[in-house]
Amino acid sequence: MDSSRRSFIKNASLVSLGFVGLNHYAINAATGLFDTADLSIGFGPLSHQNGDTLSLPKGFSSRIISRKGQLMNDGLLVPGMYDGMGSFSTGSGKTILIRNHENSPGADLLGPFGEKNGLIHKINKSKIYDFGHGKDTCVGGTTTVVYNEKTQKVESQYLSLIGTVRNCAGGITPWQSWITCEESSLKISDGLEKDHGFTFEVPATEKIGITDPHPIKAMGRFTHEAVAVQPKTGIVYQTEDEGDSLFYRYLPNTYGKLHNGGKLQCLVIKEWKSADTRNYANLTTNHFPEKKSFEVEWMDLAHVEAPDSDLRLRGFKLGAARFSRGEGIWYGKNELFFACTDGGKNRKGQIFKYTPSKFEGTPEEKKAPGVIELFLEPNNVETFQNCDNLTIAPWGDVVICEDKKDPRVIGITPEGKTYVIAKNVGFPNSEFAGPVFSPSGNTLFINIQTPGVTLAINGPWKNIRKKG
Repeated sequence: MDSSRRSFIKNASLVSLGFVGLNHYAINAATGLFDTADLSIGFGPLSHQNGDTLSLPKGFSSRIISRKGQLMNDGLLVPGMYDGMGSFSTGSGKTILIRNHENSPGADLLGPFGEKNGLIHKINKSKIYDFGHGKDTCVGGTTTVVYNEKTQKVESQYLSLIGTVRNCAGGITPWQSWITCEESSLKISDGLEKDHGFTFEVPATEKIGITDPHPIKAMGRFTHEAVAVQPKTGIVYQTEDEGDSLFYRYLPNTYGKLHNGGKLQCLVIKEWKSADTRNYANLTTNHFPEKKSFEVEWMDLAHVEAPDSDLRLRGFKLGAARFSRGEGIWYGKNELFFACTDGGKNRKGQIFKYTPSKFEGTPEEKKAPGVIELFLEPNNVETFQNCDNLTIAPWGDVVICEDKKDPRVIGITPEGKTYVIAKNVGFPNSEFAGPVFSPSGNTLFINIQTPGVTLAINGPWKNIRKKG
């Protein structure tokens, strides 16, 4: 086992050990702040001063560390439309952030080359996955940021993937890379040079340079959102941002070598074929219950490059479970959590928990199947609204972002109780995205999609552990 994989598993274990015994911390329904009658969990009420970007608990502070349009170390501009993000250790105490940019073809003003792609001559065009015939150049991709926690400064940032479409979220791997996902089904017939709807792998490195853009086609072509990797097996779980989406897993032929091929599967609930988990008020299907575990099966999918973007339709017809806009996903130690942003009776969102089999991905898993449960469906605006990206905090709680006006960052305890960590007061019309803690656990990084800023939040994070 190499050191990066061992570190990944160790960190995941710390997360899961922390995910025990935390108590309820109520929210004041009128203000969205903490009920100060219960100080056993959370960090206290939020406050801010004029000019602050975030409203935060006492003792916490935030700073903008990167902005759209800044000149990067490679001579290009920081692109806009910030979205999902992952963090990695350099081994020397610094943090590498890899950040998605959810840009559409032809959005040159939001891209790294500026107006009319005036800076595009600075790179080798072979590094651009889809040049768009020079008319609608695809300017989605990723940037990499090297951050020094001691000085609280960015030491470098650079373009690390370009030529993709609507890079929404993704996920970290145990082998020190970021899987970035195209939330798109565009293809050559739409006037482009390549088909889209794939995942791409970006190495976490301080070395400035654009990675070669090779889609991992065996992981499927669909409206990708995010991924999470099981560290011991290398199995990749995938969400899909469609109103009638599936939940997928990819069994790679070789650990850590996703391009070497593998098997794409979708989740089926054993006792409830073609289950509809969305619970919309206007649906006539049976209600999918909260806090009930269901054993699952995994069904192989064929023709995974899906030129008709119909994987989810074919899968549901054959018995796969249906979800409402799968979004953020994160792996703990023995379970993973994923968000469905507009599921539920009032379409305010759902959080699901999947616990893999101890024989996950092998024929023996039929003896002890994995289980899925609807972990939380609050159906009220105080608990959360339209959960999007998520992560797991060092103390074990799930931390989610809201995709709505006046968005919040919210923690969720193992019992499903919620508390507010931050509120966007500087750019209240834009969503939060990409929450991720530094490897040390001392800094929470988060993006605000528009106008495009990355913030570092510091404070007494470890105090919450003392209250557990």
